[in-house]
Amino acid sequence: MRKLSELIVVIRGGGEVGSAIANILTRCHFRVCMTEIASPTSLRRGVCYSEAVYETDKNIDGIKAERTLLSLETIYKVWRNERIPIVVDSELTVKPLIKPDVLINALMLGRQTSTKMSDAPLVIGIGPGFTVGTDVHLVIDTNPGENLGKVVIEGEVENIEKEPDLLASHILKAEDAGVFTTERNIGDIVLSGDIIGQLNDISLVSPADGVVRGILRNETKVLNNTELIEIDSVNDKTVSFNISKDMRIVSGGVLEAILMSLNIEEDIQ
Repeated sequence: MRKLSELIVVIRGGGEVGSAIANILTRCHFRVCMTEIASPTSLRRGVCYSEAVYETDKNIDGIKAERTLLSLETIYKVWRNERIPIVVDSELTVKPLIKPDVLINALMLGRQTSTKMSDAPLVIGIGPGFTVGTDVHLVIDTNPGENLGKVVIEGEVENIEKEPDLLASHILKAEDAGVFTTERNIGDIVLSGDIIGQLNDISLVSPADGVVRGILRNETKVLNNTELIEIDSVNDKTVSFNISKDMRIVSGGVLEAILMSLNIEEDIQ
């Protein structure tokens, strides 16, 4: 095991949750590497490092992620530049390459995945779909309420579908599979009734005045029930580009899990 100051963390998933965790752990001086699929479909793209897959890099609150070749030399170069390397690597080929001390599954699939305890000395699952002692060492609760961000040391967390705050958030989902198109961008101000996109030949209109907090990229292929657009009635552009309170709480839980597991006497002598 490396010293605490030299720990390498691999995070699977560059969506909102994985990105918040990567941001906070990088601020705490861990060497973080993220993995993504070739065509990620994150909704809240203003706070998702997955955007670096398309745009080469992505800045969130002063911490940048950079799309990186799957090579040890390139990854270390990005770390030296104080950025987060993000590699297109759905098969986790990077694991034997950089030998992570911590592996975090932040794919948020809500079901069992290929993650296993042998993937790293410390394996952390984010949200439902993981069982402590079976496929991960620890789980972080993502359900809203008093246990948000709690480090679960036994069993698993419930798969509770989070309902949006009806006073502030409006989410439009695909009623059928197809191609989503839009000319809108994250942070756009919209009025109730404005056309903000199309699914196939069906126009999608804003259900309220507000700001586009989340929206899929133009010409994204989607399945039925996929979240397409989120309108925040707060009407404040900053909500589209700032890490949310809930994501900071979950990230704090991850930091707690790492420290309680690895910040032991043997590591700091």
